[in-house]
Amino acid sequence: MPKISSDTLWDIAAAEVRSRESRTDEEEEDEDDAHFPTQRTVFFMGSKAGGKTTILLRFLDRDETAKPTLALEYTFGRRARGHNTPKDIAHLWELGGGMSLSDLVQIPITADNVSSLSVVLVLDLSKPNVLWETMEKLLDSARSHVEKVCASHQKTGESRSGKQRVPRVLHKDYPDRELISPFPVPLLIVGSKFDIFQDFDSEKRKVICKTLRFIAHFYGASLIFTSSKSEATMSKSRSFVNQLAFGTERPKSISTDPSKPLAVPAGFDSLSQIGPPVTSDVDIGTLHARNPIDLWKKVFERVFPPENIKERKELKDPAKDPQYSEPLIDSIRAQKDQELEQYKREQAKSWKSLALDP
Repeated sequence: MPKISSDTLWDIAAAEVRSRESRTDEEEEDEDDAHFPTQRTVFFMGSKAGGKTTILLRFLDRDETAKPTLALEYTFGRRARGHNTPKDIAHLWELGGGMSLSDLVQIPITADNVSSLSVVLVLDLSKPNVLWETMEKLLDSARSHVEKVCASHQKTGESRSGKQRVPRVLHKDYPDRELISPFPVPLLIVGSKFDIFQDFDSEKRKVICKTLRFIAHFYGASLIFTSSKSEATMSKSRSFVNQLAFGTERPKSISTDPSKPLAVPAGFDSLSQIGPPVTSDVDIGTLHARNPIDLWKKVFERVFPPENIKERKELKDPAKDPQYSEPLIDSIRAQKDQELEQYKREQAKSWKSLALDP
């Protein structure tokens, strides 16, 4: 057996150290789990009727017609790595109702699964006037609950899985690492209904594309555009979800052309490549932004004014309007409301039980 020189051994060791330092948290976990069955959780949320179910069914390879999601739904997928090997499990949660049910994030995000949790945010590109509000509210709700669960970890110790990967830390060579604020768990942003979006005015497409590239990069997320009418984009979305659900290799192809479906894996973009906000008719100096993300928001909303939130909140519920008071009906309604709340609590318990034992 030939003798290996000390220089060769040193070179190998140095290369291994450099390799370890350049790995992301997700890649290290995937390597640790290479020889054991895994359980991961993927939480889908986003625009109402934005195509979440279609993407989920495509991932599961189910030839079914997508139906509206009622509140919060759970399913799971299995994947075998080889012959006669235990199957990996992906717990899949889907939040319906867009922003209206954001408080339900507490059900799929728990102390038991947060260390293996990923989030898929689906945004309807055909409705840019509600895009920012949808993204902001849902990501804020999910982040807030993840941080709450992480805080409880510090008091009670690690999760049942024995791992504590959150909050997420990017590797030292991640582009603009010191200037961004990564989402605490892996995040995939999907822009849906590209078939409608591609008919937008070219300048509006540029604003949306640059803005979503910035958002994705700022949160350390991957970004893809899809259309249910394009097999190529749906196949790509499946590859990205597969990586989150089963730790498969992440797609590395990049597309940043606003006239084509975007595909930007996390860590493959940079602030210099994205450039400043599109401000052809906006003086940035007059916007008084508090931080970079606030600046992008103000520019985006100049081009796509949000729906009048104040008016929407002031719309009265006829059932609570005194002029429509009906004592008998109102008492029955109150009773039904109580029954509904009790039903929600019972469902929450059963969902959690189901998730732990698929």
